[in-house]
Amino acid sequence: MDADFPSEEFVRRGYGVAMAGQKTYNGVALLSRLPLRDIRIGLSGDGPDAERRYISATAGNVRFASVYVPNGRQVGHPAFLGKLEWLTRLGHTLRSEVETFRLPLIVGGDFNIAADELDVWSVEAMQGQIHFHPDERQALRNLLGNDFFDAYRRKNETVQQFSWWDYRGPSLRLNRGLRIDYVFLSASLDNALAQATIDAECRTGDFPSDHVPVVVDVNH
Repeated sequence: MDADFPSEEFVRRGYGVAMAGQKTYNGVALLSRLPLRDIRIGLSGDGPDAERRYISATAGNVRFASVYVPNGRQVGHPAFLGKLEWLTRLGHTLRSEVETFRLPLIVGGDFNIAADELDVWSVEAMQGQIHFHPDERQALRNLLGNDFFDAYRRKNETVQQFSWWDYRGPSLRLNRGLRIDYVFLSASLDNALAQATIDAECRTGDFPSDHVPVVVDVNH
């Protein structure tokens, strides 16, 4: 919920905050050392009761968006079809952002899709399953088109590194993970991308998430 977000703590540390929280599972946020302006919440066409899964804002001369893609539950479930439809609307929204603000766009978040075979711990075990279904992967490719690229994969073409491990069972110990967290950059930022890493080392002890950070340096 909005009231539970530690906004004051971030402000004390020098960050501007834009966030959209919601009871139970959904919520997105942006933090910036630069002032945030032109804040938008929700996909194009969302109603007032839509799940809080998208927020965007401008900082400096770049447009940023934070995304939390629906899980989809399981293949064949209505929620799975809803996930595919949501991704289509996300693509329309991102292109509308670029057209409206005429700025490079950086999109980060939990996409709940492993894009390629390198992004799953076992292709055989994951083939056709939720998070690695061909329809999801195609939807992600359609979203990117020629307009955006995967920052981590651009700098790590053959590296297998995951960003998520299930809390249940020995997934972390056996490194049975998925790469489902991404930072996508506008094609115009290709030459500005300096580095992209996944900070998997922090996933130890009492780390409060089953995901780890994706860190991207852009000189723009």
